[in-house]
Amino acid sequence: MSCCCEFNGCNEGAKVLAVIFDLDGTLLDTERATRGVLNEFLARYGKELDREKEEKKRLGMTQKESAAIIVKDYDLPLTPDQFIKEITPLYRERWAKAKALPGANRLIKHLQKNAVPMALASNSLREYIDAKISHHKGWKESFSAILGSDEVKSGKPSPYLFEEAAKKMGVDAVNCLVIEDSLVGVKAANAAKMKVVAIPSRREADCHGLANVILHSLLEFQPEKWGLPPFDDWLNKRIPIEPIHLSGLYVAGCLQEATENAALSLPDQTVGLYIGWAKFDTDRIFKILVSINMDLSSDSYKNIHVCLIDANNDINHKQKMQINLVGYIRAWDKELTSTESEKLEEYKSIARASLDLPSFTCL
Repeated sequence: MSCCCEFNGCNEGAKVLAVIFDLDGTLLDTERATRGVLNEFLARYGKELDREKEEKKRLGMTQKESAAIIVKDYDLPLTPDQFIKEITPLYRERWAKAKALPGANRLIKHLQKNAVPMALASNSLREYIDAKISHHKGWKESFSAILGSDEVKSGKPSPYLFEEAAKKMGVDAVNCLVIEDSLVGVKAANAAKMKVVAIPSRREADCHGLANVILHSLLEFQPEKWGLPPFDDWLNKRIPIEPIHLSGLYVAGCLQEATENAALSLPDQTVGLYIGWAKFDTDRIFKILVSINMDLSSDSYKNIHVCLIDANNDINHKQKMQINLVGYIRAWDKELTSTESEKLEEYKSIARASLDLPSFTCL
């Protein structure tokens, strides 16, 4: 997967004057927040979730399209509209728990501070969009336009949502940059003749080749590559982030996550090189350098490598560990153990110095 570090920019042609975001899976981690809702609902009708079908997810579809497929797949004694009416309250309860994805708040605040017009264009219904973002301070006020699929002729992959968003912002389509996570969203941006950055989950790998650039997370996004003002929050090669909490068993330099379904314990958009703090059962606290990279051969789909900074060799390599990631260094797609020793020492030095600063506070 390519990242913006390898991207030379897309400044040729029309200048980017505005940014249009998708919501679910791009800014908001609604998938993990609503995990289990469909299973809970199906149980009411004596049905069991087919995990193989769910792996193929209906990402990017409108609510009615998704409902019709679910009713058919599970032979439910409901119309699609009845299904929607019954299951929606369950989803509403969970939306309040949906967290912003890594880098989302940072990017929204940065573009707002630099007076770059922003729009939100989602295949969700408008009332659902409003409900989801109401739990995130300042989000609603940050967007010049907010559009749901019920406000246009048809949703993605048709271009209408993005075209209407551009119109409401008073910006030509060719001057818009779309940030998406799904294949249907990328297709919609292409149809609208807009530039597009894709941050796909592992299930949306088909975005490759259709987007201008593919990123692992919003933390990799470099505004200057698109002719937009650069971030000003870098502190000597690292940035503070909203804390990411992990826990599990520390074994031979890796964290084995302590969750029932490790594949869903972290959003796919947490890939990268981080700094933070680790705490063992003994209450000993260590500075750490952590790499998180995708590994489709693993049950968890991720490898989490933990390098203890300045630790003695008396660490028991099979004990419970809590991790608090507080800083981000760069995009990363390999194991720490495969890093050249000179480069590893440089990153360890960055971690060591950074974690002494107030911006990167302890557990």
